[in-house]
Amino acid sequence: MSESLPVPLLSTEKIQQLVYVIRNQQVMLDSDLAMLYQVETGALNRAVKRNKYRFPDDFCFQLTIEELTSLRCQIGISKKEDSGNTSHGGRRYTPYVFTEQGIAMLASVLRSEIAAKVNVEIMRTFVTMRRFIANNTMLFTYITELEMKQEKYINESDKKFKQVFDYIAAHTESEQKIFYESQIFDAFSFFINLVSKATTSIILIDGYVDIDTLNIFTKKKTGVTVDIYTLPKSKLSKNDINNFNKQYPRLTVCYNTHFHDRFMIIDNIDVYHIGASLKDAGKN
Repeated sequence: MSESLPVPLLSTEKIQQLVYVIRNQQVMLDSDLAMLYQVETGALNRAVKRNKYRFPDDFCFQLTIEELTSLRCQIGISKKEDSGNTSHGGRRYTPYVFTEQGIAMLASVLRSEIAAKVNVEIMRTFVTMRRFIANNTMLFTYITELEMKQEKYINESDKKFKQVFDYIAAHTESEQKIFYESQIFDAFSFFINLVSKATTSIILIDGYVDIDTLNIFTKKKTGVTVDIYTLPKSKLSKNDINNFNKQYPRLTVCYNTHFHDRFMIIDNIDVYHIGASLKDAGKN
């Protein structure tokens, strides 16, 4: 009885690194399979061609130039990837890839002990990957929906700010100091202009501030400090404050309950009494 051939040391993680998604299918390259089976890539593909009827398109297919280029960008395949077909080591054709069913069929075509044993580990890997995807389908769906909502929010915010700045660019400064409901652009323009006039400091006393309030203060001059006095239940997070200070220093937020009305003080000289919270200007 002949001795069993040694099987290369394989792990699920190693095999997973050789599985790619092409045409929405999990596949493996002919060269990677040949390496695992310890045969030349050319010999593997010749065996497949001799048994073409066993390998329909959903078992095995050849990559297009575009698919190969995309794959090279993903995994850095060398242009001189070994195929066993030329004396110079280069391929004269694009690689073939095999789906799970095609890989299962390969063992019967190659008829080698190593191919049979390696296929067992490959099949186990495919089962593990399918189980992982099935168990995390809801998580993947949630992440995708979250990314779509975030992208939608960013696009809507960018559109609103563009409308505001386009309006500001097209209109002269308003002399109006009282803004009625729906005059959001006029009120926003007024406060932007007010903030941009400060040369040393801005103090805002407002019980209800949020990220929209900080968006107004991004228009201040460099070096102008901003001190906000607001209620402890403010919607500003420490992360919001830190992110603002990284780009527009210096912002300080103090929490207090000993006030009711809202004021903005420019350069410790001009004091403005604000009817509604800064973030709601023109909404009420």
